[in-house]
Amino acid sequence: MQPKPIPALTIQELVQASVSRAKKWHGGSLNAWSLSDWACAALGEAGEVCNVIKKLNRSRDGVVGNTKSADELTDHLADEIADTLIYLTLLAERADIDLEAALIRKFNAVSVRHGFPERLSNGGKHHEL
Repeated sequence: MQPKPIPALTIQELVQASVSRAKKWHGGSLNAWSLSDWACAALGEAGEVCNVIKKLNRSRDGVVGNTKSADELTDHLADEIADTLIYLTLLAERADIDLEAALIRKFNAVSVRHGFPERLSNGGKHHEL
């Protein structure tokens, strides 16, 4: 028997769950941290992404000293990228930015600027023009 496919995660679901959980840590409000607090948290996680990539590069180049395999490092990289994205959703929410709308607007602007046909719309669907 085939396992049931997991439905795709939406940006809104991620934002709602992240905000709900973060409010439990921060006294019921994202305002307990400033924009710079949320940005530092996101960039701290991004730094961890870079640290894992450094170790993956060492593995690729045959440099000794890694204590984890490339597969273990790739799993760790996935976790750190996820942590970064979660903090970025909280930063956007704290700044009162509609992250989904911002992503669509920016993605489409870059596509237009470079003459690419891909466009995003609500629901994350790609459109060829």
